[in-house]
Amino acid sequence: MGGFFGVVSRKESSRSLFYGTDYHSHLGSKRGGMAVTDGEGRILAIIHDITTSQFRAKFEGHMDKLKSQCGIGVISDYDDQPLTVHSRLGTYSIVTVGKINNLEKLVTDSFSNHHSGHYLAMSGGIINPTELIATLINQKTTFEEGIEYAASKIKGSMSILIMCDGVLYAARDRYGRTPVFIGKSHDSTAVTMEDAAFLNLGLKMEMELGPGQVVKLTAETITELRPPRKEMQVCSFLWVYYGYPSSTYEGKNAEVFRCDNGAILHKNRPQPTVDLVCGVPDSGVGYAIGYSNSSGNSLGRALVKYTPTWSRSFMPPERSLRDLISKMKLIPVEELIKDRRLLFCDDSIVRGTQLRNIIYRLRTIGAQEVHMRIACPPLLYGCPYLNFSRSKTDFDLITRRAINELEPNNPTPDIASYRDPESENYKNMVDVIRKIIGATSLEFQTLEGLLKAIDLPPEKICTYCCSGCDPYEQA
Repeated sequence: MGGFFGVVSRKESSRSLFYGTDYHSHLGSKRGGMAVTDGEGRILAIIHDITTSQFRAKFEGHMDKLKSQCGIGVISDYDDQPLTVHSRLGTYSIVTVGKINNLEKLVTDSFSNHHSGHYLAMSGGIINPTELIATLINQKTTFEEGIEYAASKIKGSMSILIMCDGVLYAARDRYGRTPVFIGKSHDSTAVTMEDAAFLNLGLKMEMELGPGQVVKLTAETITELRPPRKEMQVCSFLWVYYGYPSSTYEGKNAEVFRCDNGAILHKNRPQPTVDLVCGVPDSGVGYAIGYSNSSGNSLGRALVKYTPTWSRSFMPPERSLRDLISKMKLIPVEELIKDRRLLFCDDSIVRGTQLRNIIYRLRTIGAQEVHMRIACPPLLYGCPYLNFSRSKTDFDLITRRAINELEPNNPTPDIASYRDPESENYKNMVDVIRKIIGATSLEFQTLEGLLKAIDLPPEKICTYCCSGCDPYEQA
């Protein structure tokens, strides 16, 4: 997915920029970058591949070069960012987070309208979406108008951060699918996608931007350029999985949500007799705490994550690497596994390969039973808005493989008929998934339970991945 951080200050602030950007490392694993404005107004940008090395290790040696009072940083899916752009709006640096589904059409349109003579291709011939956003912004006479124009042209999602002349411009996605926060201290203003980044940097959360809201930031001021829109579709997976536990979105803390969700999961779904409740690290732990507290079952850590060097296993596109990370980062505690009936909570099942391997290891060690409780409904649709999974097609999803097994001769099954937890189609699909992963029993959170745990108006939450519903048809 990715995340960005920016700061403008009356004092040298490169360390705040460095650590603030690093606090988004859980959101991406391919590219990292920072750009600063020096004392003479020039922009210096540094980008590194962070596939095999952590952000801090790559950038620590550059900090003497990046001393500045104003800068932006990004952890990216695969785009080289920040980009430095020379335009009629001035020389500026830009980072983006999101996904553009009509990128090829917009590129073709820009050629037809003579707005751009060329685009630099990334690996695989893909156009850098941040470059396209910059091209759209440059068609207008101000950043305010350009950001609004870019947001109106793309299908998908895009939050934007720009640095120009020692000033920052921040814009949240048109439907608020990703969060953007503004924080302040007595001499600095900062912008982030994880408000937890403020806590150790001496910054106090000042405001959360609304959908489509655009602001201009100096060290002293926050100026609204575009007011927030009423329509919101904030991504439910912020709470379910990729949001950091100490971060709060739309007033709901991620860890509190996970504990609440675990309790609802216990109360709403059939429950077996077990010896120990556990969480699949890391995000599954919060659900297990809530489940344990509600059920009265003992909580234990039968799997412990080795955190110093292993990244989140959903990110790498190569299956072999995902499987290696999933295996090596989790170390079993055999004394808590052998001859035990275990119930594990986890955030979601995407492809199912890693969970199947985990359950196989638990069985091999001697677990009598392994029950799985999943904190969101079955994922039936790929996300068209954010790159939080490396799946290239909906048919990578374990739900689609299960449906194909149930309807092998039907090239166009009715996917919607598998959404209702009370339907035979849903129950049959879940049982096929249970067999694939090797669990003793398997239950998913309901959509109603998920929305209850988030505790926001349902019409403001995007649940497309499990419901297939998009009220604004922006995909």
